[in-house]
Amino acid sequence: MSTWREQQRADRIADREQARLDAAARTDRRVAERAALAEQQRQDAAAQAKLDAAAKTARQAKRAARWTALAAWLAVHRVDGPIYLLGLAAAVLAVPAMARHGVETYGSALGVVLPVISELGMWAFAVAVQMARRAPGRPVWSLQVGIWVFAGYGFALNLLDGLRHGWSSGLLMGLVSIAGVIAHQLAVASPRRTAAEKAAAKLERQALAKTMKIRAAAIRHAVGEIDHTGTATLVFAPGRYEISRRGRLTEVPVSLADEVTAWLAQQDRPSITPTTDTADSGAVAVLDPERDQQESTPPRRTIRAPKTRSDAELEAEFRALIKAGDVNPTSAESIRKTLKCAPKTARKLRDQFKGDAK
Repeated sequence: MSTWREQQRADRIADREQARLDAAARTDRRVAERAALAEQQRQDAAAQAKLDAAAKTARQAKRAARWTALAAWLAVHRVDGPIYLLGLAAAVLAVPAMARHGVETYGSALGVVLPVISELGMWAFAVAVQMARRAPGRPVWSLQVGIWVFAGYGFALNLLDGLRHGWSSGLLMGLVSIAGVIAHQLAVASPRRTAAEKAAAKLERQALAKTMKIRAAAIRHAVGEIDHTGTATLVFAPGRYEISRRGRLTEVPVSLADEVTAWLAQQDRPSITPTTDTADSGAVAVLDPERDQQESTPPRRTIRAPKTRSDAELEAEFRALIKAGDVNPTSAESIRKTLKCAPKTARKLRDQFKGDAK
């Protein structure tokens, strides 16, 4: 009996010990879970803080970029800004007055549309003039006529509306209505050019005028070639010409040095240095026999053909230069110097640009 009781006592002790161990294990497990949860929360908070800092930096960079862009725009348009503010102030005064005048004149609410013609019409042409001036060589006189026609119309309407209160009111309202567009045309649409720009433009006009005269004279002197299908083609005599006051072409003789240089360009042989004979005062070509004998010994060198560009490549480069504003598309000489192409190709690109502009 005592053995059985001792066994029961030992079992109870073992059960209590196992219960204690299980409770301690559960406590350790809860502590570990809470520690892991706290570590995860700390990591999440650190990651969120990094995201918030990155977002704040991005917002600051975007805000700084906006201010930089605004400052750059104001630097470029430091003249445009005040002019457009002046036009806005004139519109704020003139548009309501014309809307009221339109309602009274037409007897209905449709009269509020009157400022579209009296005030906005001249501004539409003013903006069109400014855009047209960005394309070199494009005429703007017709758009300028539209400006002054609509400006005169708006001035007359505002003058008549203000005359009900006296001449001073009429003149004041008329001048206010066109003050903005006049300032725009003087300061923005027609900026003053420097003396160098005026001189360069004058030379371009003179070169263009002379080129057109020579081309017209060349067409008059050209002969026609008719093929077997009856198609006629003008045939020109290439060369160097001067044009007289009567529009006649006179061929300019080519010097001997130029002829020798052109002949050597077509030959696969050692070069000949052209010199000037003082006795004859003419350019002659002098051959050095010893040098020619020495240079004739080595084998002939193969002359590489110059790198050429197709018409499509030249046209693509031409349009890219026009878009960048680096070439005057109405001047063949400017096209030739910029593209480094033949005069014939430059004239072809210029004529193509003028045809597209029409």
